Amino acid sequence: MNAHLQDFLIHWAIMSLSLWVASYLFSGIKFSNKSSLLISALVLGFVNAVIRPILLILTFPLTIVTLGLFVLVVNALMIMLVAKLVNGFKLSGFWTAFFVGIFIALFGLFIEYFLPSQGVVIMNTGNTISV
Repeated sequence: MNAHLQDFLIHWAIMSLSLWVASYLFSGIKFSNKSSLLISALVLGFVNAVIRPILLILTFPLTIVTLGLFVLVVNALMIMLVAKLVNGFKLSGFWTAFFVGIFIALFGLFIEYFLPSQGVVIMNTGNTISV
């Protein structure tokens, strides 16, 4: 399989897993079915790759003044945009999107840390295992 396609599928799976777990932890986020969850993860990945960088550039002065905290608002706005675009993705409001955005970022970072190409690498060097 192509390495780029494999990376895409892994990140899509992580985003889908993050949204699925978030829907169980936060009462304000709901998916009507599995396909709306998978489509939401796909659209959120696209929005984060295309629209988010543009917004980050446009809001750079505000981000500097708030010591980077405005990025959390941009993340929440991206989740709210996806909720408007995807049928079957229900979001109760800004604060739910704000905290879901924080959760998705931390959960995704945690999961990606344990991927072989990213974080922990276990090597067998004879009788000991090095981490």
